[in-house]
Amino acid sequence: MPYHGVAPERRFLFDAAAPRADIGVSDAAAWRLNPRHRWVYDKLGLALSQGVTAAPAGVDPCDMGLAPEERVFVRPITNLAGMAVGAHAARAEAVSHVPGTFWCRYLDGEQSSTDCLVRDGEVVWFAHTVAGAEWQDGRPVYWRIGVERPANEAVLARWVAANLPDYTGICNFELIGDTLIEAHLRGSNGFFDFYGPDFIPAWAHLVDTGEWRDPGRLPGGFLFSVFTGRREAVGLDLAQVRGLAEPGVTVALDLDGEGRPANGRVAIVRGADYAAARRVWAALCEALGVRSEEELSPR
Repeated sequence: MPYHGVAPERRFLFDAAAPRADIGVSDAAAWRLNPRHRWVYDKLGLALSQGVTAAPAGVDPCDMGLAPEERVFVRPITNLAGMAVGAHAARAEAVSHVPGTFWCRYLDGEQSSTDCLVRDGEVVWFAHTVAGAEWQDGRPVYWRIGVERPANEAVLARWVAANLPDYTGICNFELIGDTLIEAHLRGSNGFFDFYGPDFIPAWAHLVDTGEWRDPGRLPGGFLFSVFTGRREAVGLDLAQVRGLAEPGVTVALDLDGEGRPANGRVAIVRGADYAAARRVWAALCEALGVRSEEELSPR
């Protein structure tokens, strides 16, 4: 299969088209297959290139002009095994200088994720997703897929043209406001269900031939995550979890090989209708004995 890094439970999405070229679906596969462009995974370099105050572990934020009480965000400079693992906010005076991490000035604003299909440095297609207002431990509880964000399109079209002029394929960008915080040489695999049946064939055809075929309207939808702080194995199996679903809503467990939460997430709920997806999410939280709605907070 020419798609590399596809999780077994997501293979069904890629049956619609088999490209001749090798295409990376995970960050690790995309990094390996795109040696000329893998520099985009340097998040410290991405921050500095936009004028964001940032520095690697070992450089005191206060020596860079920040007040002791100011908030900063600490993240790995590069991490292909879960890009947000270990990320957290801290006061400038209390940054833990963990090797391989960096800090940057805390950014306020809407958090969004945009998938782009690119032909020789020109973005020919956008899919915008916006984080919901409710968060748990620094992570959004849900994402709304298929929104209009023309301001993002202008920012990203300029960035891609300037930095990836010879790239053809898919890439993903995460933004807070109009500032890029992460770049990837793959798409948001978890959102592909909401891009329509012609999206993956159009992507494969673009990579193989350089010809663009518009996949049409983006159906859109919602993705909810069930988070937990527990480390032990989850008691429910997939059949039990699917029994909580409603028409038009799908549920998937997100566990490691031992049945434990993967990166703190226990399950994923996808649906076209917000109210239905949220009901299933709430039922899962109750059934799994994890976070309740009372523990949600704004970002």
